[in-house]
Amino acid sequence: MKTFLVVLFYSLLSLPLLAQQNGIWTDPAKAAEEIDYQVQGEYAGVGLGAQVIALGDGKFCAVIYEGGLPGAGWVHGNKIVLHGALEGKKASFKAPTGKLSYVNKDPEKFSPVKQFPPKSQKAYSGLIDGDSFNVKTHLGEYKSLKKVNRQSPTLGKKAPEGAMVLFDGSSTDAFIGGRLDEATKFLNTDGKDIKTKEKFSNYKIHIEFMLPYKPKARGQGRGNSGFYQIDHYEVQVLDSFGLNGENNECGGVYTKAKPLVNMCFPPLSWQTYDVDFTNAVTDADGKVVKHAKMTVMHNGIVIHDNLEIVGKTGGSRGEAIGTPGPMKFQGHGNPVQYRNMWILKK
Repeated sequence: MKTFLVVLFYSLLSLPLLAQQNGIWTDPAKAAEEIDYQVQGEYAGVGLGAQVIALGDGKFCAVIYEGGLPGAGWVHGNKIVLHGALEGKKASFKAPTGKLSYVNKDPEKFSPVKQFPPKSQKAYSGLIDGDSFNVKTHLGEYKSLKKVNRQSPTLGKKAPEGAMVLFDGSSTDAFIGGRLDEATKFLNTDGKDIKTKEKFSNYKIHIEFMLPYKPKARGQGRGNSGFYQIDHYEVQVLDSFGLNGENNECGGVYTKAKPLVNMCFPPLSWQTYDVDFTNAVTDADGKVVKHAKMTVMHNGIVIHDNLEIVGKTGGSRGEAIGTPGPMKFQGHGNPVQYRNMWILKK
């Protein structure tokens, strides 16, 4: 038994190393040693924003936003797509040519928008050197964007009076499943589902999560998880940084509703969900007389405003609509990390 425990202990210690070898990073400090990770991220300047997506092996896709970054000045709909590649420690970008498709595995064919080219596409180009993204517009003008690391305004939000603390870094007592990392004090899925022991119905909840960095993965393979309200309605957790913002991407109510704006931050950034949820109501015969509703803020921006949800989403518990249920944090084979989680019953 002692030998087994020693083997298990050292196996757990080696998980981050194995993850890095498999192209998955869960530690920002380790990822920061990679030049691709240093280049990816958000850049902002006067009237212009950019999100640079790492695609692996020194390849990138940049989404230029007219007006500013999403949630910070972007004129909704106006996007310009560029492809980029490393040139030493710099990354050069130009307008792509040929046929592109949404989140294609091939970086040369990758598009971050469903319809390429977008109507607002222009012949921009640019160069990232350190923390500067120097962009040349189709008019020959130069704009300088600086790298920014945005933080959610609700990051670190304290539990109000009367709230139940689900996780504060001290224990996993509120959950079935999950692993407390003794070094970081974060709650880890280790790719497996976590559920609260207690059931809920009407509440406000705050959670903070960090998605892994998987540059070569695409779509649903890129840090896939889910934040299930009462284990009936999934708010997607996924690295959808720089993408359209679909109903199966970060912030989407899975298969039901896309977010009003894609507020997904770069991978290995701490992000927040703040949800105000009201459960469905049924009559004596079990017929739904009021559907569930929720307002969701992602990184401090409203992405669903009093959204009515008709029917459960996939992968939920079997009990009838309108019944109380646990909060579920889906593992889905991905190492998602959580912290500062609390819930206030209404």
